Amino acid sequence: MFKPLRVVVVGCGDIGSRVALLLQQQGCDVYGVRRNTAHLPAAIKPIAADIFQPQCPSAWPTQPIDYVIYAMAANAMTPEGYQQAYVLGQRHMYSWLAQHQQQPKRVIFVSSSGVYAQDDDSWIDEQSPTLPKRWSGQIMLEAEQCAFASGHPATAVRLTGIYGPGRDMLIRRVQQGYHAADTPSFTNRIHADDAAALIAKIVQADAQGVLLESLYIGVDDEPVEQAEVVAWLQQQLQVSHAPDLILQPRSGSKRCSNARAKALGWAPQYPSYREGYAAQLARFTG
Repeated sequence: MFKPLRVVVVGCGDIGSRVALLLQQQGCDVYGVRRNTAHLPAAIKPIAADIFQPQCPSAWPTQPIDYVIYAMAANAMTPEGYQQAYVLGQRHMYSWLAQHQQQPKRVIFVSSSGVYAQDDDSWIDEQSPTLPKRWSGQIMLEAEQCAFASGHPATAVRLTGIYGPGRDMLIRRVQQGYHAADTPSFTNRIHADDAAALIAKIVQADAQGVLLESLYIGVDDEPVEQAEVVAWLQQQLQVSHAPDLILQPRSGSKRCSNARAKALGWAPQYPSYREGYAAQLARFTG
């Protein structure tokens, strides 16, 4: 008799909930960990927990766990907030697994392309050097190492700039009159639905016996200069820019490759910013 995969998603926020629902729809038995489970999708089994506290939550499953997806988001954009969310919380989770003698087939850690510091428009893949200059990238790299040193098979998914429903910052800025800086700067992005689909694909592939890599970059097909995206949004929104409102580049200038992710059989539903933002603008209320 077919036994559904038992998956625990730690950090069932935006991306975590999308992944949880995808896996549940594919027949998995999915648990979602978050502090306030009232916001969990109804189909996901709730585990109310404060990942920052060492005590194992009472609702943690006692049965064997097949996969753990660690998809926490920091509560604060500070070194302390990052350490808590990505390193300390992860260590607590491994402690909970050990308490229940659970050995998942794989832990999937949701990471960030912020671990790359390249600023020369070069193409980046999973084998490119990671020498982050910012504290956020440094802590994320530490968190990846925490996953790799956990004693469980682990894969990190380095997501690029996530956008989609509820992530309207760039649209709002363009609406307010912001424009791109004069310095050309490549940007990389992925729609939230595509990010979730990639993580779910990694679970599926592993369960089917596909030999996985330890790293995957989550990005669409078309790295693009910020100025092009902004100009396109200005045209769609029919707005002009204010000379003194300038969008500063956030994280260097590089072009991330999704070749390894696509080799798994994943392909983005929104291959570029045009398809993704067109769908978003159709729902955008301003």
